[in-house]
Amino acid sequence: MKRYAGLLRGINVGGHKKISMADLRKLVEGLGHEDVKTLLQSGNVVFGSAKSDQAALAAELERAIEAELGMSVGCLVRDGADLARIIAHDPLGDVADNPSRHFVVFLSGPVDPAKLAEVEALAKPGERLAAGEREVHMWLPDGAAETKLTHLLFQKRLGVTIATARNWNTVTKLATLLT
Repeated sequence: MKRYAGLLRGINVGGHKKISMADLRKLVEGLGHEDVKTLLQSGNVVFGSAKSDQAALAAELERAIEAELGMSVGCLVRDGADLARIIAHDPLGDVADNPSRHFVVFLSGPVDPAKLAEVEALAKPGERLAAGEREVHMWLPDGAAETKLTHLLFQKRLGVTIATARNWNTVTKLATLLT
């Protein structure tokens, strides 16, 4: 049984796509996954599964949410090794001194550095981006509410179907839940 983090994009934000964490846990348990836990109200679910294909697990979550809750919600799945790698190889650790303004944008595909440079050109002074494998590290010294660097911008400019961000506090808590 391997542990995974399911990352749901855009739920319980601004009163849209409301999903209770109890309903999310029940839904994931109903898919046959074990030891299901949620973190915060923003679409983070940790679970154990005998399955190993992250993309298939994400698609399974998306289908179940659509079928049972009537919502179209993009989902990504990462395992403990992914999160451990992201934390260990944090390229912005030298400047990101506030974990609530240090973000990881999880992507449904690999990062194209040339396309990321185009996105970075839209950043405000002081904002920084750094490529990972299937994620972008982002430092927003003025906070997420004050940036042009949104998930929709990442999806469009990087050519991925899903982009969803988590702050550093959440990333490290998810990693802890996966161990």
